[in-house]
Amino acid sequence: MERFTLQCPCCEATLTIDSTTGALLSHEEKKKPLASFDDLKSELSKQKELRDQIFAQEMSSHKDRGRLLEEKFKEALKRAESDPGTPYKNPLDLD
Repeated sequence: MERFTLQCPCCEATLTIDSTTGALLSHEEKKKPLASFDDLKSELSKQKELRDQIFAQEMSSHKDRGRLLEEKFKEALKRAESDPGTPYKNPLDLD
């Protein structure tokens, strides 16, 4: 029984594969180096800044949402008033 040992290009894990069946025999993940406390702290602060930025963007888009929905509703009312005799046609009923 012959085995192949490959290295994954994405995660750099070591894979052992049986040549006859093509089955995965073993999987060994790449060992990550331990980071210092200061590195971990700076990474957490970067993540916090990113979360705060995304939250601020969502809050600003949520403030404008009511105004946009109101404008869309008024436009739909104008279209409905301009053509009151035509009933709504459901696209699913056209089959």
